[in-house]
Order: sequence, then structure tokens, then C-alpha cells
Amino acid sequence: MRAWRAAALLLGLLVLLGALAWRAAARPAAPLAASLSLRETMGARADDALYARAAAPRAFAFPADHGPHPEFRTEWWYFTGNLRAEDGRAFGYQLTFFRQAVAPEEPGAAPRASAWATRQVYLAHFALSDLDGRRFRAFERFARGAAGLAGAELTPAGQLRVHLEDWRAEGGGGAGAVFPLRLRAAEEGVAIDLELELGKPPVLQGDGGLSAKGPEPGNASYYYSLTRMPTRGTVTVDGRAHEVTGNSWMDREWSTSALPAGVVGWDWFALQLDDGSELMLYQLRRADGTTDPFSKGSLVAPDGSASPVSAAELALEPEGRWRAPSGAVYPARWRLAIPSRGLALEVEPVLADQELPVSIRYWEGAVRVTGTRDGRPVAGAGYLEMTGYAADPAAR
Repeated sequence: MRAWRAAALLLGLLVLLGALAWRAAARPAAPLAASLSLRETMGARADDALYARAAAPRAFAFPADHGPHPEFRTEWWYFTGNLRAEDGRAFGYQLTFFRQAVAPEEPGAAPRASAWATRQVYLAHFALSDLDGRRFRAFERFARGAAGLAGAELTPAGQLRVHLEDWRAEGGGGAGAVFPLRLRAAEEGVAIDLELELGKPPVLQGDGGLSAKGPEPGNASYYYSLTRMPTRGTVTVDGRAHEVTGNSWMDREWSTSALPAGVVGWDWFALQLDDGSELMLYQLRRADGTTDPFSKGSLVAPDGSASPVSAAELALEPEGRWRAPSGAVYPARWRLAIPSRGLALEVEPVLADQELPVSIRYWEGAVRVTGTRDGRPVAGAGYLEMTGYAADPAAR
């Protein structure tokens, strides 16, 4: 993630392969799921040295950092949320935009004249969980960052525009403020049209926003989150529009990094608790079943202040197994504890079948949270991303 989702996620989904970019002017003509693996997609590339690297902490600047960072190989704008209609009907949603450079900029090179010329490709995922209707739908699009098909910009007037065709995240322009953001996406009778307020201030993940993914210099991302964004708007299912309210979460990362050696996937949690706090964490899973020491997270207090959570503080245990129609086997639920913070939680999908049937299959969906904090009951909602299970022989 994210996911990376990083989340988070973490390392994110780098499904924006250059090979896919040049094969499609907009969307691929056929499913590509059988052709990609997480390791192939997130491996190091020979031209990585020609991109900027996240090598040291930096000063974040807003609203500028809500916009694109094309000097890095990869970045994403990652939105998830739990919403409820006036009649009590519950929904979860995901709308994510990924930018991937397919070639580095060449200093001094003359601009290419073609309207189709670009060094960027975009991918977007849109998913809706109808939690009461017990139905999950997910969609994927690819496009070149040219000819108006896809792109990301922060205008001098402070307007943020991220889009892939008519899937969009847009906002700002008033006194340089980006928020509220408007998210819009529609596909096959399913749609969202949502307005997201800023809510709490940005949380800089890792070391002041530098989130290391491995011991190698520069194998890191710049990463921040907006952890509780008041949300309102409409969710449309099978032609019927539902007025909804709830909370969203935004993860932003940019990097030129690769999946660390020995890591096969990750599990990313973005949890909003009813005591006003939030918890983000990601576990990098190694091939031998152990947790990579570069796994980490953060605990956000009701006042917006955040404190880091290290892998050594975290106890994370999967429980049960759920086999997806694809054949991948995922944990059915999780036990999560941070004894040093007095936190013991159970995280369970609201709907088991929330696996996205996209180029790299992964599970991402709405979850419910129960447990205790300092011995007192606590509950909440959130999103969970699980990657790498489709290719993990030990999970079958």
C-alpha cells in the first residue's frame, strides 16, 4: 500500500508497469492479471538511479505536496472510507490513482510534439462494498498521462486535479486551499460523488514523513496521511442514489523504491476508532513467515498528534482462512495488540469477498474493529489491504 498502500501502502501497488503503459492508449484490451506478479512489478529497475530518491527527511509544504512529484518513479493518491446512508445502509469505498514514470526525464531534451507523447502512465482502482447488500464490485483503468486521458496537477491557483478519464479527485482554488476535495467515479451502475473535508492535519509517517522500506539507502518513500476526513455525498448502486455521510482516509506516497529482498507482500491497516483516535500500520511479510523489521505504523490522538509504532511494539496475528474465488487464501480476521499503548483489537472484514480482480490481485476492503484500550471497550471501522497472498504457496 496500498494498501501501500506502504499503505501504506505501504509500498503501494506499483502496477503501473511501463510495459502496460505503452500497450494501451487508454485501457488494456484484455485482462492482464495472469501476466503480473508482485515481485516482478515491485522489483528494482536498471534506470532507478536516474530518478529522485527518498534518502533523507524533508520539509513538507502544503498545498504543494498534495500535487504530483514527477521526479520520482512512483506515487499515489489513495482514498478509502466507510459511509452510511440515512436509512442505515452501510458502504465502503476505495478510489486510488497511481502515477508511474515509464522513462526518466532527459535533461536538455527537446519537448516531443505529439499530443500522445508522455513519460507517465496512470492506473486507477475504484471499488464499492455494499455491506448490507453483501456485494463487492471493483474496476481498473489504465491511461497514458497525455491527450487529456489522465494526469495530476496542482495549479498556481491552488486547484488539485487528479484524474483518469472521468474518475476524478479535484478541489481547491479558494485562497490556496485544496480542501474540500470532490471524488467522482462511475462504472457499470455503481458510482460515488463525495466531498471530503480536511479533518485532522496531515500525519507525517515514519521519520518526519520519510518511511524506510529496507536498509538500502534511498529504499524509502515520502509518506503522509489524512486520517479522518469528514465525508458526505452520494453512493449509487444499480441506479439508486443514497445520500451518505461518514469518514474517509487519504494516503499519499511518492518514491523510487523497490520491494525489499525476501519480502513477499504486506498487510496494511487504516483504523478509525470511536474514541477519536486512528491507527495506521503495515506489516511487511517475509517469505519465511516472519515480519520484516521495517514494518511500522503510527497512532494518532484525538487532537491530531501522532506517535510512531515500531515493529517491536506490535503483535499481529492472523486467524482463520478465507479462500477467494481466484484461489488465493487470505487471513479471515486479525488480532492486533500494542501492549505499550494498552491497545488490544480484533479486526474483521465486514464482507469476506473484497478481493479486487485486477492486474495484481489483492484484498482491500471495509473492516470492523472491536477491543479494548487501557481495559475499556473501544470499537471502530477502517480499511485493510492484504497483498502477496495470491502468489504465496504457503497460503494455499
